[in-house]
Amino acid sequence: MANKKNELISNYYKNYSLWSMFKAKNLSPQKLAGFTALILSIISAIGIYIIEQKWQFALGAFIVTFLVSYYLYLYTLQNFIYRKIKLIYKFIYQTKATKREDFFNKKILPSKTIEEVSEDVEKWASQKREELENLRKNEAFRKEFLLNLSHELKTPIFAVQGYIHTLLDGAIDDPGVNRMFLKNATKNIDRLCRLLDDLDEISKLEIGEMSVAPDDFIIQDLIKDVFDTLSLKANQKNIKFQIKKGCEAPIRVWADKEKIRQVLINLIDNSIKYGKQDGSTIASIYNLDDKTVLIEISDDGHGMAEEHLPRVFERFYRTDKARSRDIGGTGLGLAIVKHIVEAHGQNITVRSKLEIGSTFGFTLQTAKD
Repeated sequence: MANKKNELISNYYKNYSLWSMFKAKNLSPQKLAGFTALILSIISAIGIYIIEQKWQFALGAFIVTFLVSYYLYLYTLQNFIYRKIKLIYKFIYQTKATKREDFFNKKILPSKTIEEVSEDVEKWASQKREELENLRKNEAFRKEFLLNLSHELKTPIFAVQGYIHTLLDGAIDDPGVNRMFLKNATKNIDRLCRLLDDLDEISKLEIGEMSVAPDDFIIQDLIKDVFDTLSLKANQKNIKFQIKKGCEAPIRVWADKEKIRQVLINLIDNSIKYGKQDGSTIASIYNLDDKTVLIEISDDGHGMAEEHLPRVFERFYRTDKARSRDIGGTGLGLAIVKHIVEAHGQNITVRSKLEIGSTFGFTLQTAKD
C-alpha cells in the first residue's frame, strides 16, 4: 500500500514537472518550437496511420513532420520575433554592435523567455521613470537655487548701489552721513565677498576638489578654542558656553582639525545668532564605540518647526528668511558643514523644537591608539 502511494506521488510530480515545463514562464524558443512540432507531428502521424494503416508510414511522417516543424518554427521565432527583441535590447542599452553584445544576442537572448524579456523591459521602464523623476527634482532644485542665489546677490549689491548713488548725489559733502554710508557699503561688500567665498568652497566640496587631511587631536580642546574665538560675540547676548558634565574626559578623534574647526564655528555661531538673551550653548561628546565619536552642539534658543528640519542643510534654505537676513550670514553655512562631515565619511543630524532649542550632532572617527 505504501509502495503504491509513493508511486502515485512520484507520477504526480513527474506529470507536474512535465506540465510546468510548458508553462508560459518556462517557454524558451526551443521549448516552444519543440512543443508545437510535437503536436503537429502527432496529428500528422495519426492522420497517416488512419489513411495507410501502417505504423512505419506513421512513424516516418511523425519524424519528418517533427524535424521540419521544429526547425521552421525555431527559425521563425529567432529570426523574426527575437530579431525584434534584439532591437528592443539595443534601444534599452543604447549600444553599438560589440563583441559583448554579439555574445549576448547569440548565446543569452535566445535562451530568455518572453516573460524574462518583459521583466527586463519593465525594469528598464521603471529605471527611466526614476531618472525622469530625478531630473524633475533636480530642475526644481536648480530653479530654487538660482532664485535664492539671485536674491542673496541682489541684497548687498542694491544696498551698495544705493549708498554710492546717494553719496554721488551730494551726500559725500555731508560729514554727518558720508562716513556712515561708506561703512554700510563696506559691510555689504564684505557680505558679498563672504557669499562668493562660501559658494567657491561648497563647489569644491561637492566635486571633491577640497582634500581632507586627517590628524589625531583631542576634540574637547578644539571645542574650547572655538568657544574662546566666539566669546566676545556670545557676551553681547550674555550666552554662556560649557561642555556638558560627564563629557570632560579627553577623547581623541581622527579628522581634519581645521575643517572640523570650521564645522564647530558654524554650529556654535548659529547657536549664538538664534539663541535667546542670557541663554547657553552646550557641547556634548560621547564615545559611541571604539570607532565612532558623537559631538553635539545644543542651544536653548528659538528652535525650528519640524517641517524645516529635513531641509536645513540645503544651500540658502532659511526657516525665517526676513529674520535670517537681518542677523546676517550667507545661508550656506550648514550646507558647508554637511559637506565637510560627509567628506570625512560621517553623518550629521539635527533635532529641534520651537521655543525649546536645537541640537546639531555629527560623528567623527575615533583616533587609533
